[in-house]
Amino acid sequence: MPRRIRHLSVAFIIAVGCWVTAAVLAAVQKDAAPSAATPARQYTFAWQFLTQDAMAPRGGTTRGSAVELVTEPTEAWKHLHENGISTLEQDRRAILAMAGGYRTSFDFIETVGFVEGYTPQQPYQSWGTEYVYVVADEPRFISLQHIIVMRFQAEDGSISEPMVVKHWRQDWHYEARDMHRYAGHQVWEHHRQSRRDAKGRWRQAVYQVDDSPRYMASGTWEHFANYSSWTSEETWRPLPRREFSVRDDYHVLIGTNRHTIYPTGWVQEESNLKVVLDEKGEREAAIARENGLARYERIANFDWQAGDEYWSKTGPFWALVRDAWEQRFERESVLEIAKTYEQMSMFMAMFQLADSSTDGTFDPEKTLQEIDSTLNLYISSE
Repeated sequence: MPRRIRHLSVAFIIAVGCWVTAAVLAAVQKDAAPSAATPARQYTFAWQFLTQDAMAPRGGTTRGSAVELVTEPTEAWKHLHENGISTLEQDRRAILAMAGGYRTSFDFIETVGFVEGYTPQQPYQSWGTEYVYVVADEPRFISLQHIIVMRFQAEDGSISEPMVVKHWRQDWHYEARDMHRYAGHQVWEHHRQSRRDAKGRWRQAVYQVDDSPRYMASGTWEHFANYSSWTSEETWRPLPRREFSVRDDYHVLIGTNRHTIYPTGWVQEESNLKVVLDEKGEREAAIARENGLARYERIANFDWQAGDEYWSKTGPFWALVRDAWEQRFERESVLEIAKTYEQMSMFMAMFQLADSSTDGTFDPEKTLQEIDSTLNLYISSE
């Protein structure tokens, strides 16, 4: 991948304050572009009796190049519905069906408030184009890495060079018993499930752009003629950047996820409580409930080459980062993870290391030492 693209992605992250943790990028079809007579951004599941502009969404406002939506069932969908496969294999194929290239959209809105004088916050919307790569495909383990590849459309209609940003990762383990759960106040604790509780369930572990943990939850898949869904147990998670960058009135999101696979894409739905914790990490009060919806619409004939090249070049580095995190979780039962060190966020420190790993002098042993040294700045254990 040309150096200008790789460096541009890091500069972009700095410029937008890492909004990419919520994929604040636009990717809209030409025929869906707003006209002068139509509001550029709408939110229909809103608060009808507030003034017209009070609930105008915040988030991404950029525009991207046109995309071509897939309208026929994909091969992955057909593969999921082959006759004679086991339930476990059908689960695996549902997870693997999330791989591929997509136009993505993200919507979050508070639906009810629980505090005196509550005023709803502005809903959040963003868009992107991203490719989901299969990192690992084993009988009881699948790992999927999301990479954003975005081309911006200027006012004169010209299209920019591709912007490439490593996004989130999702790991799926069948009947996994070990869980690292968020306990609030940047602390993660190890828990071990019984065999009975883990039986037949898939644990989804979600990781942030720097491969630090976001949340873990287990749940079961259900398969029907025209969709398959996985629903999680209730899980705690730290505030996403779309929230902690603009507010500090609560400490943790507590909620559930549902992943639904359909013939031409998939959807992630969230139902979250925004909760205040006391100093000990106990629930003190909920301030609001939030609904979230992320749509992954499969697209065709999109040029993902820049993303392919980025992942090919940096993949060995990120494999070492994953190993470093796994070793820490195996050694420690409690980890406290700081967001920044001397005003440097962890994601920026890791992205800089990833960038330097592609200069032709990649040494796995030396790089792993640099990764561990960097993580030591942000992580403490009991």
